[in-house]
Amino acid sequence: MKAIVASTLLLCTFALANGDQLQCSHTEQEIKTDPNWTDMKRSCINSMRTQIRAELSAAMQYLAMGAHFSKDTINRPGFAKMFFDSASEERQHAIKLISYLLMRGELISDVSNLIDTYIGVSKTQWDSGVEALKDALQLEATVTKKIKGVVKVCEDQPGPNDYHLVDYLTGVFLEEQYTGQRDIAGKISTLDKFMTKHGALGEFLFDKKLLNGEL
Repeated sequence: MKAIVASTLLLCTFALANGDQLQCSHTEQEIKTDPNWTDMKRSCINSMRTQIRAELSAAMQYLAMGAHFSKDTINRPGFAKMFFDSASEERQHAIKLISYLLMRGELISDVSNLIDTYIGVSKTQWDSGVEALKDALQLEATVTKKIKGVVKVCEDQPGPNDYHLVDYLTGVFLEEQYTGQRDIAGKISTLDKFMTKHGALGEFLFDKKLLNGEL
């Protein structure tokens, strides 16, 4: 860091000594877009921006779940790891959608308004692992429904179908969503069986298997 600061000061000193040959600041450039390139319809863009917020909201909810199961009074590290990993996955989904809009040239303005300054969570406490998993399944189903909503908007919009975006969402995002939903549903079933057979100890055993990557 010190080397960078020193280099910057050296460059500025050199610029002062050499007049206009070197500048240490630049003016913000106005980006003019070609309608032949930036061809996404406004309704489709708005749906994508809404979906980005939905992915970030899901990430925050998973963070709350991970934090809950990390508390020393709960101490379920397997559940905590699973939910923290899910939070990272949802955040990556948001990044992918942002990158897509950038690729299509549709994030040249209002970027600061894309992400709200605060995204609240609907719940911060869970009485059991089963309850949390059921909430996670509902959360995934909600995100899936929203993605399908984006697909519908971009298919049914006035003008040409946005084939590339629709294919991207259905081939990548919906595949992950359906796979994730099936995985959570399976975990709910397994945990129910653990607790039926072992009672309260069942959740403890299930958590250990989660932590060891056995589920």
